[in-house]
Amino acid sequence: MSTLTRSLTMYVGLGIFLLVVGAILSFAVQDSISAIDLTMIGYIMMGGGALAILLSLVMGSRAGGGAGGYSSRTTTHVDPNTGTRVDETRVDGL
Repeated sequence: MSTLTRSLTMYVGLGIFLLVVGAILSFAVQDSISAIDLTMIGYIMMGGGALAILLSLVMGSRAGGGAGGYSSRTTTHVDPNTGTRVDETRVDGL
């Protein structure tokens, strides 16, 4: 797994974490702390989580899905005269 793929996966995980904690603060916590609106903090966390997931998906599609920026194609031929196998790999860069 490339470094880019790992970091994008980390941001998806962070986004899910922020969504879950924000939803708990917004909808499940009934306590109140003076001068702190837990519901609003929950909504802000859910927005940050959605933004982290969205940005990681956009960055992942730009990077070619984490494929490393190149594609390769391998073909195999057998020489009819000698019977030897020849493997040819072509690599296409960005």
